Amino acid sequence: MKENPEIPAAVKCPRCEAAVPWTAESRYKPFCSERCRLIDLGDWLLEKHAIPDSALSEAQENSEP
Repeated sequence: MKENPEIPAAVKCPRCEAAVPWTAESRYKPFCSERCRLIDLGDWLLEKHAIPDSALSEAQENSEP
């Protein structure tokens, strides 16, 4: 099978930055483990992570004195 140059051989775990091979055997990719995956999910649920909403930011800027 030919390698795709767009798919990396390994990525860093978003939580602990451990190297994670990008293969079918890497069950929790892009995370290194279920623990890192669940910690990250918990951070999203506690709103420690958020995707900014540009419409909301503009409304806040316009309402400030």
